[in-house]
Amino acid sequence: MPMSLRAIEWLDDKLRILDQSKLPQEQSFIDLVDYQDVALAIKEMQVRGAPAIGIAAAYGIALGAQGIKAANKEEFLVQLNPVMQTLAATRPTAANLFQAISRMEKAAIGDNVPEIKGALADEARQIHSEEVEATKRLSYLGAELIQNGFTILTHCNAGPLATAGYGTALGVIKAAKEQGKGLNVIATETRPLLQGARLTAWELQQEGIPVTLITDSMAGYFMRQGKINCVVVGADRIAANGDVANKIGTYTLAVLAKENNIPFYVAAPTSTIDLSLACGAEIPIEERNPEEVTHIRGIHIAPEGIGVANPAFDITTHNYVSAIITEKGIIREPYGEGIQV
Repeated sequence: MPMSLRAIEWLDDKLRILDQSKLPQEQSFIDLVDYQDVALAIKEMQVRGAPAIGIAAAYGIALGAQGIKAANKEEFLVQLNPVMQTLAATRPTAANLFQAISRMEKAAIGDNVPEIKGALADEARQIHSEEVEATKRLSYLGAELIQNGFTILTHCNAGPLATAGYGTALGVIKAAKEQGKGLNVIATETRPLLQGARLTAWELQQEGIPVTLITDSMAGYFMRQGKINCVVVGADRIAANGDVANKIGTYTLAVLAKENNIPFYVAAPTSTIDLSLACGAEIPIEERNPEEVTHIRGIHIAPEGIGVANPAFDITTHNYVSAIITEKGIIREPYGEGIQV
């Protein structure tokens, strides 16, 4: 992504986001002036990607706090609660969202209302800064797994757009390129919203990294042909045993990778790890609007009245994961021990 384009930018009295729903055809920004605007932007996937969602929610709470007119801190905290509840209700799967909200709740301390408002804005900026640093660190750690000449398969979008930082899966690829390694990337289109075709392919082009776009169903063909050296994906939530929730289709790729003896790597900051959940079966899976499947950019592509299922994520159990790349190190089996942060 060009340095001039920031996926998320805090401007003290508003939050400016790059509208990801319009990429790559249009690079436009939206100024969000209250927490309800932020909540809608998250729901509508104008801002998306687990780390970026957490950052946006933190800023949304800071915006909501600015709009509260309360005589004392007790009244302020009562009015702050529905702000946090509104943002928590936007998307159920990404762990970063709930971790950010929890941090903002704990940061709401001070002797008076202005002090608390300032503390919340400071905490949101800190969450953003930490995610930027975490994604950069994990990317350089993960790059050590990439050899010169590798062709890497990636799914969905896990670059600066999704993280408001350096990137996770795409960050690993970017860091490997910076180390002078020759690389090629195969990106899946990622139905139904085409994050791979619209966002990942665009980001890789901006970085000057050779990329080939394929439909989701072509991955097995290229693996069987021996044309893929490893798979690198991001994550929206990782359970305590190493099970991973990521964009729908990730599990399919993990099974194919194992069948073809291809390493399958997951890159995610520790803010994506949820130690409160023992395994992936406990991760809530978001079911999205059926029109995302029956329509592409407003054009109807399916018969009227057809039944539709649209889970946004699936669970890849840890036995299919070769390593989890975090800013604190590369974790391998047994994940139940190594994942404790």
